[in-house]
Amino acid sequence: MIDLEKAEIEFDNYAKNYDMDNENINLKFYHSHKVENIAGEIAKSINLSEEEIELAKLVGLLHDIARFEQYTRFQTFSDLKSIDHGDYGVEILKQNNFIRKFIDTDEYDNIIFKAVKNHNKFKIEDGLTEKELLYSKIARDADKIEIFFEVLTTFYTDQHERNAFESELISEEIFEEVLKHTLLLYKPNATKMDSYIAMLCLTFDLNFKYSYEIMQKEDYINKIINRFNFKNEETRKKIEIIRNEINNYIQSKKG
Repeated sequence: MIDLEKAEIEFDNYAKNYDMDNENINLKFYHSHKVENIAGEIAKSINLSEEEIELAKLVGLLHDIARFEQYTRFQTFSDLKSIDHGDYGVEILKQNNFIRKFIDTDEYDNIIFKAVKNHNKFKIEDGLTEKELLYSKIARDADKIEIFFEVLTTFYTDQHERNAFESELISEEIFEEVLKHTLLLYKPNATKMDSYIAMLCLTFDLNFKYSYEIMQKEDYINKIINRFNFKNEETRKKIEIIRNEINNYIQSKKG
């Protein structure tokens, strides 16, 4: 059996090697534990065994293990400006067999490595086993749900940035892709508004009914959109269409 309590102690000890007084490090510490719990809930919702649920929680706990070193070295969580934190997480777990700190058996190593590697990618790599694919999907869903709660519902708190953002337009290209239910690839040169809409489109990449049930129960899309007073009439109209489109999509997937 997986000793999740021991894994949590080891994870906490690892994280405490970094500056826990730094709000960004602290954020990732709590994010990891929240994703751990959500991953367990998803696993339980699809009737996995107790050990499989524990494995899902372990994957959730470890998915962002590279974030601490990433931020400490580069002072950013942007993979484009630093390192791919999914790939680097696997490196950390493999280095000196560090993964044994979190789980005694090597039975699940490949599942854990693949889930950590794929949790942050635009799409899951081909060629995974059924189990590797399943746990990669669980990690991705749990991470995205926590992103909606932790990141998008607190997007732009600086009033100056907020005012500038609320005045931006939604590009026609992005708007049309939302209506097609397209998962949008992040573009470094995109406007803040288009990047914001792309984040909302993470909804289209969820894999489990339970994930959509959480999205609807927590009313995330409305909470995220209602935070802003969009200045442009065209933007307001498009936002309302996007709101309805995504909420209807969530309803259709929730069943």
